[in-house]
Amino acid sequence: MAKRDRLSGNEAIAIALRQIDPDVFPAFPITPSTEIPQYFASFVANGQVDTEFIPVESEHSSMSAAIGASAAGARSLTATSSCGLAYMWEELYIAASNRLPLALAVVNRALSGPININCDHSDSMGARDAGWIQIYAENNQEAYDNMVQAYRIAEHKDVRLPIMICQDGFITSHAVENMELLEDDDVKKFVGEYEPENYLLNPECPMAVGPYSITDYYMEAKRNQAEGMKHAEEVVLEVAKEFAEISGREYGLFEAYRMEDAEYAVVMIGSAAGTTKDAIDKLREAGEKVGLLKIRLYRPFPAEAIAQALSGVKSVAVMDRAEGYTNHGGPLGADVMSALYRARSQALAVNYIYGLGGRDVRVEDMEGVFATLKQIAADGDAGEMYRYLGIRE
Repeated sequence: MAKRDRLSGNEAIAIALRQIDPDVFPAFPITPSTEIPQYFASFVANGQVDTEFIPVESEHSSMSAAIGASAAGARSLTATSSCGLAYMWEELYIAASNRLPLALAVVNRALSGPININCDHSDSMGARDAGWIQIYAENNQEAYDNMVQAYRIAEHKDVRLPIMICQDGFITSHAVENMELLEDDDVKKFVGEYEPENYLLNPECPMAVGPYSITDYYMEAKRNQAEGMKHAEEVVLEVAKEFAEISGREYGLFEAYRMEDAEYAVVMIGSAAGTTKDAIDKLREAGEKVGLLKIRLYRPFPAEAIAQALSGVKSVAVMDRAEGYTNHGGPLGADVMSALYRARSQALAVNYIYGLGGRDVRVEDMEGVFATLKQIAADGDAGEMYRYLGIRE
């Protein structure tokens, strides 16, 4: 039976982790993810989990310790934001290349500089090609649900890759929402016990983790790593189907909101999708055929499925909460436009950079985006494809 509660996104993640009861949790505080290890530390102190909680001296050390624990055969994780994620950079690649299915709770925050502690996606987007699975949440409920599903995805025998569970700093991490939590026993049963096949502390099978790879082997190792990522899409859907059976909440690679007959669509990641849904509902009442594609799984990128979902639209705006500094737009824009090109889509596409450093996004802003898309379709010309939303020029 589901339990109703009012929780912040950080507390929801911490409760999911309490229910999972991982083996090792090294942590170093950084705003706005600090509450996750803070809440979890209280669970450790109260004897509610058997987790080995390790306070370390830096984010580099927290990821290093999580990697060591995972290599030894333990279910491990840590949490971070912004510059903390950047400080882990070297270790992110090591975790992925060693096929270690550890988890990272990322509370998205702008990277310096200038110094800013508010939300954008520059931290996790900067790590998008490190070889980690990335799943994003719109709200607190999704953050909780994604974390419950995380280890089932990462530990799957056909995947064996680390996973980032991302949510928007302060917008979801600290805001309190009504939620439904699963029973502890249901989560425990769903996630199951971790039973690694190969690990350092297995006396029956001595092995090395992270050895030097000469030219003769390196490419094959990377190809094998890419194969695990290739399988992730199917596993994400399999796990989501099982999760729906115990929760009643359905998840896919993305959410298609009022897309059944949409002529103008927005593609985006994260909490601003809620604002966009409000704009869509308002415009639908006025007879406008508008819709939203909210990306949940960003790595691996489900290009074919996204292109198919957008196949009926006349124009599309891809919204990036991170600048790509390519002079062509942001990372999500590049991926979506590539998917549309490969599918030979006729949709006219533009890329907006929005919400950097926590800049607010209003319903009126998104109504303006849809008005622009309608004009683009009428003109038959996308015009300037690289745009900023809500900026003082």
